[in-house]
Amino acid sequence: MADIIEMPKLSDTMTVGTLVKWLKKEGDTVANGDMLAEVETDKATMELECFFDGTLLKIFAAAGAQVEIGAPLCAIGEKGEKVDAPTKQNAPAAEEKKAEPKVEEKKAEIPKPEPKAEKPAAKPAEAPKETVTSGRVKISPLAKKLAEEKGVDYSNVKGSGPGGRIVRADILAAAKNPPAPKAAPAAADGGKPAKPSWPWRSAFDKSPIQAEGTAALSNMRATIAKRLVESKTQLPHFYLEIEVDAAPLNALREQLNASLGNDGVRVSVNDLILKAAALALRAVPAVNCSWTDAGIKAHASTHVSFAVAIEDGLITPVIKDTDKKTVFDISNEAKDMAKRAKTKKLAPAEFTGGTFCVSNLGMMGIERFSAIINPPNAAILAVGTTVKKPVVVKDQIVVGERMALTHSCDHRVVDGAVGAQFLNALKAHLETPALLLLV
Repeated sequence: MADIIEMPKLSDTMTVGTLVKWLKKEGDTVANGDMLAEVETDKATMELECFFDGTLLKIFAAAGAQVEIGAPLCAIGEKGEKVDAPTKQNAPAAEEKKAEPKVEEKKAEIPKPEPKAEKPAAKPAEAPKETVTSGRVKISPLAKKLAEEKGVDYSNVKGSGPGGRIVRADILAAAKNPPAPKAAPAAADGGKPAKPSWPWRSAFDKSPIQAEGTAALSNMRATIAKRLVESKTQLPHFYLEIEVDAAPLNALREQLNASLGNDGVRVSVNDLILKAAALALRAVPAVNCSWTDAGIKAHASTHVSFAVAIEDGLITPVIKDTDKKTVFDISNEAKDMAKRAKTKKLAPAEFTGGTFCVSNLGMMGIERFSAIINPPNAAILAVGTTVKKPVVVKDQIVVGERMALTHSCDHRVVDGAVGAQFLNALKAHLETPALLLLV
């Protein structure tokens, strides 16, 4: 009798998976340990492993389909064995993914003009006008990573996958025969660019800012929306803010990177903050806890996660036992996981199990903000950029470097005094950063 492989639960918050593509086809001989397909969850793109020896007899879900957990994906058995589609599936077991509307659906809804008298055909030299699209390119994570490695601009590549999705073969073909770049619109003043050079839109540009249309939610965006609403409405947030002297931190970072040269690990401010946060959690362990129905759960280890922005939202890779690792270990691990997070290649164990989270928007010029707690954590730290400003030191006004830190706390677990103790412990570590190198 054939064995049925079902959609597994590949992350703690996963309810459905999107079948990106099949790596095997019907009739192929497969063995235990072979990879059958690529599945996109709400947090990563992962490979589906085969647990049987035999022949891939039947595929029940097409590439591009959204499949609920427990729904059948394929059947594996002896060659020539007949397999019927399961009669009882999770409804809908394999529904074609409506990832993005067709181009026609994304056009701005402009009333069609009345028919006019036919005009002479355009001259051969005139090119047809481009269709306005939403600007989002459908590309598989593997193809996107390959495009970055080979320096291919995939916005000009025509996809051959389901629904026009760009796949690995398209990128390889484009690398050998690069597509012509889209011509910039000519201006009336001798060919100068028609648009201003700054990255944001001109206030005087009255054209539609984007095409009208509604794109279906990705698994990740739907999960983020659900969890953030739950967090903000069910967790009683309160916020504490403190300003730290960032000059010693920045000076230490510059010294470390200068001494390491070009071959060494480049330590970032965020690496130092992750280490300092872990040590502050050791000093004030009441913050390193979670709310459960049974009571407040205390965590014996400090697993600090950090927010990484990716195409569909964000993900929080976890540095396990952060307090026990050196700043250089943290730097190496954080850079590796952030890079793989952007291509959705993190394993579930790498983005689950965090006991505290750091969200840093300082590199984007944000001075201060309040972050939403990432359950089951009881707190999250929001880090702003370093600002040079006049400060009073020993009754003298001098130029100082200040960084704002905002601590969001779940009041069911963390009281105001405990949250303040944590911030003060963090401040002490950041303002005497040499101590971060001792552990």
